Order: sequence, then structure tokens, then C-alpha cells
Amino acid sequence: MAETKTCFVIAPIGDPESDTRKRSDQILKYLITPAASECGYDAIRADQISEPGMITSQVIQRIVDDPLVIADLTGRNPNVFYELAIRHALRKPLVQIIKKGEPIPFDVAGTRTVQVDHHDLESVEAAKKEIVKQIKAVEKDTSEIDTPISVALDLQMLRQSENPEQRSLADLVAAISDLRTGIQAIEIRIHDMGSLVPLASVEHLNRIYATLEELRNSNSRILRSVLGEEEYNREKLRKALVGLNLKKERDAKGKSSG
Repeated sequence: MAETKTCFVIAPIGDPESDTRKRSDQILKYLITPAASECGYDAIRADQISEPGMITSQVIQRIVDDPLVIADLTGRNPNVFYELAIRHALRKPLVQIIKKGEPIPFDVAGTRTVQVDHHDLESVEAAKKEIVKQIKAVEKDTSEIDTPISVALDLQMLRQSENPEQRSLADLVAAISDLRTGIQAIEIRIHDMGSLVPLASVEHLNRIYATLEELRNSNSRILRSVLGEEEYNREKLRKALVGLNLKKERDAKGKSSG
């Protein structure tokens, strides 16, 4: 019998009996847990960690070590996005979800995000199928995982290259990333409009999106072949940690000045 793996859930939890907690509990029970279980994972949220020790350290340890993370972006909770940034920097399997109708924050709009209305059973079922689909996709080839942080680091590494072809490639990848983000925003609006948009237009948009996705992914493959896998991962993690520390410093300065 195959060993059950752990899926850590990043989510806004809220106070007991609050609307935030009730929604989070329902999303965990009726959406995330069944989808994760179907793929062989046990879903666990921060408030369910039973081991003794500092909860913050345990949360970060799970974000770093667990083979899968599902993040609920609903409500733009600061803790959620801090934890999400750590996972993005590590470039490990991740699925993002958000309340249907809520705008996807710009910084993560380029990453596919499952939208769900937890009051609509059909929406929950559709979201569950999409989560399962995404989990199987990232399990199939983890080398193809791209996040906003990994793409930014790829671009930085290319721009600092002494090879003019790689610097030109950086400009191309940046343009592709911008197009990809814009196309996804259009795709979301088309999805919301439903039958008002011809099916052929939606299919054409999806083909463009797939082409841009492949072009962007090729950037990471090029860098790995040039630098070598170990050096590539070490350099990306170093720059990601520097970026996170700078962000924490800016946030601290903002709070002290306020």
C-alpha cells in the first residue's frame, strides 16, 4: 500500500466562529481534503499541527518540506502571501485557489488559480476536479514549475549574463511573461462572461496561452543547461532569500513610520 503524503494548506484561518474560519473550514473539508485524498495526500492546515514547538517554525518547515502545498488566496491575507512567497521561491509543487469573483492579485495573476464558490455545489465539484488535474500535472514533471519569483530570478540571471544572446533572451522572456499575464486576465473575464463569447474565440485564446507557456518554460530549461542543475537551484534560492529579507525590512520600516 502506497504511503500517504502530506499536503500543507496555506489559508486565512480567522478567529473561532468568525466568517473567515467557517469558510476556511468548509473549503478544507469539502474541497481541499477530498481533492488531496484522491491524489494520495493528507491535507493539514496550520491550526491542525499537533507537534510541540513554535508554530511559526513548524509552518515554515512544512512549506519547505511538504511535497504539495495548496494556498487559498481569498481575502488577501498577509500571512498567506508571506507563506506563499516562500513556496514560490522554492519552486515546489503548489496549487492556488481563490473565491470566485474575487480579483486575483496582480503579482500572482500569471499563475493558474482555481476559482470556487463554496456555496455552489457544482462550483465546488468543478474546482475539485481542477485541483486534482493540477496536482497530477505538477507531479508528472516538477522541473516545469514556474512561479513569479522563479521567473523574476531567471530574468535577473539572464540579464547579468556576459552572453548578449542570453540578455536578448531576457527581454523576450519578460515580454512573454507580460503577455501571459494579460492573456490570463482576459481569459478570466471571458470565463465570467460565459456564453456571451464565441467558443472559437476562447479556444484561440487558449492556444495562444499554451504557446506562451511553452516559450516561458523553455527559459528555465536553457538556464539549467547553461549553469548546471545544482548551481542553478543554489543561485535562485540565494536570490529568493535576499528578496524576502528586503521585503521584510521594507514592511518593518513602513510599520515603524506609520
